[in-house]
Amino acid sequence: MAQIRPHRPDDLEGLYKVCLKTGDSGQDATNLYRDKHLLGAIYAAPYGRHAPDLAFVVEDRGQVAGYVVGTADTRAFEALLEDRWWPMLRAAHADPQGVPWSERTPDQHLERLFHKPNTAPDAVVAAYPAHLHINLLPHLQGQGLGQRLIDTLSDALRAAGGRGLHLGVSEANTRAQRFYDIYGFTRFDDQATPGTIWMVRDLT
Repeated sequence: MAQIRPHRPDDLEGLYKVCLKTGDSGQDATNLYRDKHLLGAIYAAPYGRHAPDLAFVVEDRGQVAGYVVGTADTRAFEALLEDRWWPMLRAAHADPQGVPWSERTPDQHLERLFHKPNTAPDAVVAAYPAHLHINLLPHLQGQGLGQRLIDTLSDALRAAGGRGLHLGVSEANTRAQRFYDIYGFTRFDDQATPGTIWMVRDLT
């Protein structure tokens, strides 16, 4: 039976794998990228490494099969990554800025984010300072584990002083939008990032 537990240091490779297996709007992105660690290096591993108290995994048959990770203070976490995470990735991956957008490989689109990370709009972060990333392998979806992961992290965020939570969803990922609608998130009216819908939840 799958169970939710706190993240452990030896779960890091599992975070990378689940992130990749769900990285194409919830579907397997393995065939999209040559470097299988790029997605996880942006959306999962830095939280396991630098915010382990707010990282939880789903363990299924001894393997990491899902996770939720986050931070109570988005801007402080961004500053931490700028100091302790992105420099090593920038040293290992060239910035493809000079390559036209339409000519970049899928790997290069992600490598660009090492050099210019995405950030949520100030208005979203001011009202909802915490954020999360969540992924669950398909065979465990539809069993209530997603809600339990969000509730587990929400409780931990409240204990850490979190008062509001946000996350970004691709406009094309309507399945994820429905999931967050069901579990108490609402849409934040912001036009600053076309193609991204910001979902928010009050934690007070």
